[in-house]
Amino acid sequence: MKLKDGFMLREIAGTWVVVPIGQRVVEFNGLMTLSDSGALLWKKLQSGAEVYELLDEIMKEYEIDKTTAKEDVEEFIYEIQRKGLFQQ
Repeated sequence: MKLKDGFMLREIAGTWVVVPIGQRVVEFNGLMTLSDSGALLWKKLQSGAEVYELLDEIMKEYEIDKTTAKEDVEEFIYEIQRKGLFQQ
């Protein structure tokens, strides 16, 4: 899975924010805020990580069980898909 180009992840005053740049400003109106775990997943997706890699990363970073990690990753992916931020 790979995210569309034209979005930057920035930490602003302790909050992770996804900001559209260039042409994406016209297509995606606004900003998207992420939790720390969301920012971690976003960074992995920028390099084209697959679901199993996201699961491994989140379980390792937060020391949570696979079921919880899977639910969190699926929810995150759903939101990214809903906002149309994955490349086709």
